[in-house]
Order: sequence, then structure tokens, then C-alpha cells
Amino acid sequence: MSIRSFLENLRLIRNCSIRTLDAYKRDLEQFEQYLSETGHPGQADPSQVDSDTARSYLFWLSGKGLSKRTIGRKLSALRSYYKYLALKGVVEVNPFANVSSPKYARRLPDVLHVHEIENLIESIDTSDILGVRDRAIVELLYSSGIRLSELTGLTVGNVDLNAGYIRVFGKGAKERVVPIGDKAVESLQCYLTDARPLLVSRRKCDSDEDILFLNRFGYPLSGRSVQRLLDKRLREMASLIRVSPHALRHSFATHLLEGGADLRAVQELLGHVNISTTQIYTHVSRERLAKVYRAAHPRA
Repeated sequence: MSIRSFLENLRLIRNCSIRTLDAYKRDLEQFEQYLSETGHPGQADPSQVDSDTARSYLFWLSGKGLSKRTIGRKLSALRSYYKYLALKGVVEVNPFANVSSPKYARRLPDVLHVHEIENLIESIDTSDILGVRDRAIVELLYSSGIRLSELTGLTVGNVDLNAGYIRVFGKGAKERVVPIGDKAVESLQCYLTDARPLLVSRRKCDSDEDILFLNRFGYPLSGRSVQRLLDKRLREMASLIRVSPHALRHSFATHLLEGGADLRAVQELLGHVNISTTQIYTHVSRERLAKVYRAAHPRA
């Protein structure tokens, strides 16, 4: 039973993205490399891999200086792989089932204050079409909390400005409808009316691309380009050295919870499968409340 068949199963059953499948492939091939280097028969016969081999691999990864988070991800990939092999009858037990991932402190996400986001948005010069586009991007990221991949995958048809909603296809191609605020609607309207048609006119060849956000040549904007444009817009802002698109997503969630939003509602807006993923933002809010308390209370 090959890695290829496992990855194909992930693609068909779990509808995993190309990026996720590539990560699984790398992690599984690294384990095969380890088995080969150590002369373990498990490379040719998966049933020869036992829990002792699994633990030895854990020590081998640790010796390479990898972070606990990275090691945990690799072990998770192997658990899934051998669970699949067990279901197919290739192995009797999952050797990684009882191998615990290394414990690590969960890092709190970066969150911007409301005034920092406002300063970022207001600093964008909209006197040219790229400025109009960039402002619409930042407004939309903060207004909706969508992922970078979801932003770059949006089409014009996914946007309903009259209703104030966008249709998003998230991880696993799962669809959700997300409301956006008036400011984002206004910026998107300006972009669609004044900027996008001019960008489309710059194309050197005909294309039916309906992607919402375009680069200076009229073709779909990449995720890397979005990060670059954010970096560009921040160069003259001393208070914000670097902001990632994901920091705007974190800020969106945190500010909603601080404003009294229900955790389940925020989970739906973010497209999280498990509410435990969303709960990290409650820790962010408590941390910020503690800072305010310590700064303001006379006996703190």
C-alpha cells in the first residue's frame, strides 16, 4: 500500500488542498528515508514498523533540531498514514497511535489594536488604481477574517455588495457565506468600478479569469504578492514593522469577541471545523484585558 494511494484517499475523501497533500508527502517520505538509512525492513514492509521504531524516529527528529511543533506535525501525518494502513489490513496495529507528540506552549497569535488597523488603512494612498486595490484588500481581510488563500481565490461572482456578503471556499473546498462591513463594501465598490476594469485592460492576451483581485498586469494576484503589498504599505509606519494577512484575521476574531460576539458565531465566520481552534482568541482577549487592568488599576 503506497504513499500515493494514501494521498489519493486524502484528496478524494477529505478533499485536502494541494499544499496539505504536499506536506503529508514530504513528512512520509522523510520517514521512509529514515527507515532506509537505518536499514529497517519497514521500508519494504510497513507491518515491520512497531512502536519502538516510532519512538526511535521521534528521537531522530529531535536530534535534527526541529521544533516541537514541526515534530508534532510529522507524527500526526504518520498516525494518519498508519491508521489508513490498518483500515486496509496492511498492518495489524498503528505503531504511532500511542506515541505522544512533544508538548509545546501554544503561541498566541499577533493581534493589532483597532487604531493600528485604522492607521494602516488610512495610510494607503488611493490616488492610483493599485492603491484602490490595496485598500480594498486590507478592508476585506479585516472585515471578513478570511484566509489569504480564500482571498486570492475569490471571484467577482463571489461578491454580493448589495447584500454585504462574500461567498468563500475554505479548507477542503468547504463553502461558507461571510458578511462584510460597510467600509469594506465601499472600498470593494470603488475597486470594482474604478480600478479592476483598468487592470483587466492591461492584459496582453484574452482571458476569462474572473478572479477578484488582480496584479498590475491584469492577472490573478498571488498570496506572496499580497504579503509584499502589505509590507510596502507599512514601510513608512514606524509602529507597524510587519503585518501578515493572518494577523488581520487574528485581529478580526479578537475584536469581535472583545465586542461581545458569541464564540460559535466567530467559529462559523472563520470557517474553523473545531471550536477548540477558535478558543485561542479568548486567550488573546484575556491577555489584553489583563494588560489594561495592570496599567490602570492603582493596586495592580
